[in-house]
Amino acid sequence: MEMKTRTVDGIALRWHERGEGIPLVLIHGIPTGPRLWRNVLPRIEGARCIAWEMVGYAGSIPAGRDRDISVAKQAEYLASWMAALGIERAILAGHDLGGGVAQIAAVRHRDRCAGLFLTNAIAYDSWPIPSVKAMRATRGAVRHLPNAALKIVMATLFHRGHDDKGQAHEALEVHFPAYRDSDGAAALARQVAALDVRDTEAVATDLPRLNCPARLVWGVADQFQKVRYGERLARDLKAPLRRIEDGKHFTPEDHPDIVAEQINALVADVAGG
Repeated sequence: MEMKTRTVDGIALRWHERGEGIPLVLIHGIPTGPRLWRNVLPRIEGARCIAWEMVGYAGSIPAGRDRDISVAKQAEYLASWMAALGIERAILAGHDLGGGVAQIAAVRHRDRCAGLFLTNAIAYDSWPIPSVKAMRATRGAVRHLPNAALKIVMATLFHRGHDDKGQAHEALEVHFPAYRDSDGAAALARQVAALDVRDTEAVATDLPRLNCPARLVWGVADQFQKVRYGERLARDLKAPLRRIEDGKHFTPEDHPDIVAEQINALVADVAGG
């Protein structure tokens, strides 16, 4: 897929795009990038699929230096980018931190949200997870890790978060080079330092009032984002929850068929509504 770039408010914002139809913006989490959705996008039907890259992540790591890269601010970058591209309304789909970005954007920019898809997303007070809290507490040391040590840290995260070990290895090879080719552990330290649970807590009471089509997919065996948060989101959003009983955290990589199936159902919901 071709990487596109548009400068908005002085920031070079990047995304992958394929297909035609209803705009569908897919938002990744940490420590991934738009390629998180690489096996989902070919399975999507009837949508203009746009895998957006958060500021300070993946190929946009340099753009995050000396900028606010919190989850709440990412929602504002997203809204400004959509406006610059002339995307009036889109289905917002998010995994992990990207799910938090999608929730905040849906609440703060309701006219731009045609539908909401979440999979193993941060929400409410579900985050940061213990390992990330530990990195935050020691980020002065973390930022100086050599790339070999950083790769081990990321490998451990992917192996804990994938139920398919082959996919865990592939994910490391897909997502680690962005850190290796930039400033390595310093980039991860910046990302971790920007995390603030108040970002999702601030919109929690607004979620039941969104009143937009929504669907969720959740890996029930996820150690990072517990399924009880997915169940709470499903209640608040009045949305169906597709459970993957043995699934873990990185559902777009381990179960792209199920994720795409539910996104396609949401696209149909929005198109029929």
